[in-house]
Amino acid sequence: MYELRLLCPEDRVDILAEALDALDALSVSVEDADAHTEAEQALFGEPGMPPPKEGWQRSRVIALFPDEAVAREAATLLPLQDFFAGCTLLEVAALPEQDWVRLTQSQFDPVEITPEFWIVPTWHEPPAQARQVIRLDPGLAFGTGTHPTTRMCLRWTATHPVAGQRVLDYGCGSGILAIGAARFGAGEIDAVDIDPAAVRATQDNAQANAVSLRAGLPDAARGEYDTVLANILATPLKVLAPLLCAHVKPGGHLVLAGILERQAEELQAAYAPYLALAVSDRMDGWILMTGRRP
Repeated sequence: MYELRLLCPEDRVDILAEALDALDALSVSVEDADAHTEAEQALFGEPGMPPPKEGWQRSRVIALFPDEAVAREAATLLPLQDFFAGCTLLEVAALPEQDWVRLTQSQFDPVEITPEFWIVPTWHEPPAQARQVIRLDPGLAFGTGTHPTTRMCLRWTATHPVAGQRVLDYGCGSGILAIGAARFGAGEIDAVDIDPAAVRATQDNAQANAVSLRAGLPDAARGEYDTVLANILATPLKVLAPLLCAHVKPGGHLVLAGILERQAEELQAAYAPYLALAVSDRMDGWILMTGRRP
């Protein structure tokens, strides 16, 4: 593997990335060239908010190529193009041989939900104290148990009686919340998502964990449930308020995540016509909001 590194201004990032893709780069990544200096810029805004700008003032573009010849050909051709004005070729360098699978796996350790409930990748052994385990590897669908919102939802499930209940996981992603409900004895479980890839991931993960659930698109959610779990983001949760509350049976629980602390009041206002929401957990600036349908 060979790496081609370039320096370019903000307005050339997109066209340079497109050119590298056309030159058969295996991947193209962009980072702040001024990172870890006084000139470093925070580019991305909070979840649900647009980024303050599209790129850094000075960006380092890194393209990965399968061999030296292709990388050097790209390094020769790019400076000849009009759009390369203002850009700088930094280097073409060989990457040291590594076990990329092992390197990637090393970034994902078992995640503690409670002292006895853990999310464990398949290449790890469960901790000795684990009594309940979900086996889940990083994949295309959101939800591997590392994000605070997922962990708070799972912690709620682990500490509230769901045994025998009818449970809906709305916006299931990887299916981790539905699988968690199954681990704690939920009876009939539906997991739905607008993304067919998430539905497939949920089916595969349920099979890998030997649990029974139904996964499908949103219209597969039918009737009322004892517990409705929705880990999405604040804006779609506000839009979905009538639908989600209609799926909660009288006396049932609604559990919402993907909400920043500063968004608590707007969620409470959106759900007030249906039920009273309260903050029941906090982690790293995120909150879990729950309510019971009267």
